[in-house]
Amino acid sequence: MNVGELDILPGVAHSLERLREAGYLSIVVTNQPDVARGTTTRSAVEAINAHLRQALALDAFYVCWHDDSSACGCRKPAPGLILQGASDYNVDRAASFMIGDRWRDIEAGQRAGCHTVWINRHYDERMPVGAEYETDELESAVSWIMKFNGKAKDENRS
Repeated sequence: MNVGELDILPGVAHSLERLREAGYLSIVVTNQPDVARGTTTRSAVEAINAHLRQALALDAFYVCWHDDSSACGCRKPAPGLILQGASDYNVDRAASFMIGDRWRDIEAGQRAGCHTVWINRHYDERMPVGAEYETDELESAVSWIMKFNGKAKDENRS
């Protein structure tokens, strides 16, 4: 994949803006094993990340470039990159939310001590266990987070 093939799903930009306005950081933690496997380049992934950071309210990217055979501490479900991001940005993990669409995301969030939200994309793979909230889209995940922390606004109020 390259930047030209990238589609940002409807509602994502607005959802991330809502989080920013409520005082949250949005830190992306991503596995990119195709770099280790040689099917894409690090520069292609970095270009996509740069594009996303410019287009969306995202504060940082932490990337694992390994595949499972590396047994590294940064590849989800290991919590290494979450721990690094929390340390770099002085984030309270117990007050943070890991939002992800794969079991690895949810397990990494749990291991790091974060609340977990699963975006169910109906992938044909192992399902996560124990996510605190499940939805099909980011907008409802953000609404749940706002309610969870008492930051929900009455958007109909003038």
